[in-house]
Amino acid sequence: MSEQSMDPDAVAESVLATRRGTFRMVAFRDRGDGQEHVALVFGDVHEGEDVLVRAHSECLTGDAFAALRCECGDQLEAALEAVVREGRGVLVYLRGHEGRGIGLVDKVRTLALQDRLGLDTVDSATELGLPVDTRDYGPAARALLYLGVRSVRLMSNNPDKLRALEEHGIKVVSRVPLLMPARAENIAYLTAKRDRLGHDLPHLDGSRG
Repeated sequence: MSEQSMDPDAVAESVLATRRGTFRMVAFRDRGDGQEHVALVFGDVHEGEDVLVRAHSECLTGDAFAALRCECGDQLEAALEAVVREGRGVLVYLRGHEGRGIGLVDKVRTLALQDRLGLDTVDSATELGLPVDTRDYGPAARALLYLGVRSVRLMSNNPDKLRALEEHGIKVVSRVPLLMPARAENIAYLTAKRDRLGHDLPHLDGSRG
């Protein structure tokens, strides 16, 4: 499916200096989901082929508070570091993806259920009558096309994310694993992602919760 261009009036750009390097920051209000997202661009990606890309789903607990229960914050840091090492790349930070799309309040409710009843990340959502995953990667695709990116090497362990970007007009030439070390606090979560959500996590082979 071919994506239409983003509305220039819904885009703002500036320079963002960080501890890792200086990025071009492109904030945009997506016409599809109405959310405000941001792309951090390092180097020249215009009309880029095989650009190293991470489409990162918002996770307040992991990204901002360094929660140990998930690997989201570790993946965010590792992806930015990889882009800087590469000398060229994009990280699209997708807001509205908290808890795979259920929102922060319901995400915290699922965490409480996991603690109280021993449910995993999937069953704790369905126990509350919530969908398992409602994330839309159309905004990431539209941002990449706006930036001139036509094909990507996608940093992800989730094959569904690859397929979703391709459905929105982004050619994914390869998937780059983004494997974070498992720890006691997140082994059950990672195992559920592998066994129930189809994430490719070979470093967990032999681990069962």
